[in-house]
Amino acid sequence: MFKHKVKSSFKAFWKNLRFNLSASDNPLFISFYKHFYQPKKGSLSEFLSAYSKSKKGDFYVIQIGANDGITHDPIHKFIKRDRWKGVLLEPQPDVYKNELSKIYQKNEGLYPICAAIGEEDGSQKLYKIGFSEMRWATGLASFSLEKIEDHFKNGVVQLNCDKYGLEIPSDPKEQIQAVDVDVISPKTLIEKYKISQIDLLQIDAEGYDLQVILIFDIPNTKPEAIIFENENLDPKDLESCYELLRSNGYLLKEFGRDTLALKSTNKEMRQFMD
Repeated sequence: MFKHKVKSSFKAFWKNLRFNLSASDNPLFISFYKHFYQPKKGSLSEFLSAYSKSKKGDFYVIQIGANDGITHDPIHKFIKRDRWKGVLLEPQPDVYKNELSKIYQKNEGLYPICAAIGEEDGSQKLYKIGFSEMRWATGLASFSLEKIEDHFKNGVVQLNCDKYGLEIPSDPKEQIQAVDVDVISPKTLIEKYKISQIDLLQIDAEGYDLQVILIFDIPNTKPEAIIFENENLDPKDLESCYELLRSNGYLLKEFGRDTLALKSTNKEMRQFMD
């Protein structure tokens, strides 16, 4: 128990330190990624690093499901290193207010917003863990109630509770909370933020990734690259998604739980799709 508490305390300390260094644009923090960071060969990070550098400081991202902006976030280091511009969407008000909006407060041209993507402007119910605001819990939030219920059934919630010394409430009403969150359509998003290019559409929507791709109207919005999670999708839905992307001129490659879709016309980055 003592070792567990020490380990948890150290993790919390390190997370807060890293968050504060990034939020303040600490020169040493930024310098590390500029001059010393080397992504693993053959990794998604290697692609992102090379792709970002190829744009020479003119990189525009739309991120769906940004959460706190740093934890388990594959693009955070590159946003900071190369000063990406764009729009980052996170629908959970507390996460947006306390974390996402703060970590990018010094990044000019980058707009974190408290909203989810949807077919039409309005609101929608988001389902979340009802008894914890820790990162593992907020990271499971989803528009699919079934997905949240599955996390209880398959032991994911119990595993994290054991890890952090929490107990799952016996009352089912306290286990899952439904909250109404703001929704913005791609059309409104593009018009409001005057988006003329999308170099990367980054999606982390807890099983809602395919719906996001469909909502985003890929044939018309034409993101140069798309990254989304594949592990939470039904195999038939995943293949349907792949077929949609292939038919619109994208090359596909899986990097573990993530899939990268890249426009086949981008010859400079095609080497990463072999």
